[in-house]
Amino acid sequence: MTSDLPTRWAWADIELDAVRHNVEVLRSIVAPSDVWAVVKANGYGHGAIDVARAARAGGADGLCVAFVHEGVELRGAGIDAPILILSEQPIDAAAEIIEHRLTPTVYRVESIEALSSAAVDADVFGYPVHLKVDTGMQRVGAPAGAARSLAEAIRAASPSLQLQGIFTHLAMADEPDDDFTDLQLVRFDDTLAALTDPSGSSSEGTELPLVHVANSAGALAHPATRRSFVRAGIAIYGISPGRGVDHLCSALRPALSLRARVSFVKRVRAGSRISYGLRHTFERDTVVATVPIGYADGVSRRLSTTGGEVLIGGRRRPIVGVVTMDQLMVDCGPDSDVAIGAEVVLIGEQDSPDGPQRIRAEDWAGRLDTIGYEVVCGIGPRVPRRTGPNIDF
Repeated sequence: MTSDLPTRWAWADIELDAVRHNVEVLRSIVAPSDVWAVVKANGYGHGAIDVARAARAGGADGLCVAFVHEGVELRGAGIDAPILILSEQPIDAAAEIIEHRLTPTVYRVESIEALSSAAVDADVFGYPVHLKVDTGMQRVGAPAGAARSLAEAIRAASPSLQLQGIFTHLAMADEPDDDFTDLQLVRFDDTLAALTDPSGSSSEGTELPLVHVANSAGALAHPATRRSFVRAGIAIYGISPGRGVDHLCSALRPALSLRARVSFVKRVRAGSRISYGLRHTFERDTVVATVPIGYADGVSRRLSTTGGEVLIGGRRRPIVGVVTMDQLMVDCGPDSDVAIGAEVVLIGEQDSPDGPQRIRAEDWAGRLDTIGYEVVCGIGPRVPRRTGPNIDF
């Protein structure tokens, strides 16, 4: 890790070697399919540029983002890999997409026309686009019945555009016992069949483009979804895509830990109450540590009422009282010798006499009835990120 101390007593450590390791693990699982790393939302809160470089070092062939500005940021950092934007962007962003060599997703004729016009203006030929088909997620994408006409619209825009990829997105892959993923695959393969002849080439006589289906859960649990490449998001950060696939994630290493230091210590008496609303009453005399991190930093206000804990001195300590914007309080027990400056682990590992103790993002998710994705994405920008170890990119 970098040796510089954070400017506040709360920070996140990002282990880039874990990202590289996780990409390597996924590559071994999905081979011969390739892996494209999803680094949207600032790399799920881990830092998009550093994660992208680490993922590439681990063998990721491409990257995926949600918005144009995320791809532009990567290009500005000198990252030259293919970058796929996972959904359609505003029509007036077409020129910027082409200027920065980002691969757009389309599912409306209007977007195809805008990109074609921007490519002509830029004197670009054969610019790659990917067509997204909605097979049941019902968020975005072309209806399966419209895929052929959209593919033809892309081909009609030749030589400015080229249909490079066709894909869909899975809604239930993290629940392997549910048959909806199989249904989505049938719908998707029927769509592909409508676009191609029996020899596997398109109805226009060109090669079948890249085909991709799997997200992290699909890559881990559904071999049939591993096509040209898998779009690996949460798994590259070492977090399980869902409880139904936890058993398939043992080789992954969490890349993020969230840490702080105790900023204040006091003794409180039995019967006294604490924090906004005075909702927690102490049943005994005890020692309370204040930690300078709160809901503005992504620590949910509800953790104190749903069994949230931190690690101090290698022991699990309960969060007590309502988590406030900038601080939270921890019951350290009546015999605690905790001192100001002691390390607090909110997510991650801490040594103890009984061996390492660990709190995972998935543990937070279980307490809050959410998913690990939301936990790490929610860690706010005022929490400094420390990255390490250095990787030879």
